[in-house]
Amino acid sequence: LICGEDLGMMTHCVTEVMKRLSILSLEIQRAPKTDKIEFFHPADAPYLSVVTPSTHDMSTIRGWWEEDHAVSQRFYNQQLGHWGGAPYFAEWWICRDILNMHLYSPAMWSIFQWQDLMSISPELRRENPNDERINVPSNTKFSWRYRMHITLEDLLSHTEFTTTLKNYITQSGR
Repeated sequence: LICGEDLGMMTHCVTEVMKRLSILSLEIQRAPKTDKIEFFHPADAPYLSVVTPSTHDMSTIRGWWEEDHAVSQRFYNQQLGHWGGAPYFAEWWICRDILNMHLYSPAMWSIFQWQDLMSISPELRRENPNDERINVPSNTKFSWRYRMHITLEDLLSHTEFTTTLKNYITQSGR
């Protein structure tokens, strides 16, 4: 199974070739493939695709949320369907809603950075979302620096988190 990184500037034939060869496309919610929309909604993903809220070369959900409040406000109202002002920080329930949007997508695969999964737990997520970033492509001194801040044994002891995550995945039919 192959996923093509069909992002950014591409020749027009790429999409058609990927469809013909059944290569999965990569759909990133905050990086739509058209300039006609600000955000891509995971519900609009084709089956032959992978949906994700962020990649290793982007900020995590929480980091992105704090980068530009006007953008997160529009996302809060338009994508999440909430009224009123958006919280300044990406609260656990916002991260949960974003994860669930992706889990319920018709895409074949829904994948997440570990940091985005842990963002649904106030106890497990890092205090500073900037510490969650894996890579900044424009900065050679900031390459692949992320390390998990808890041990696997500690993670396994947080049964509420693991059970909640398992339930989200099961309920979505994945």
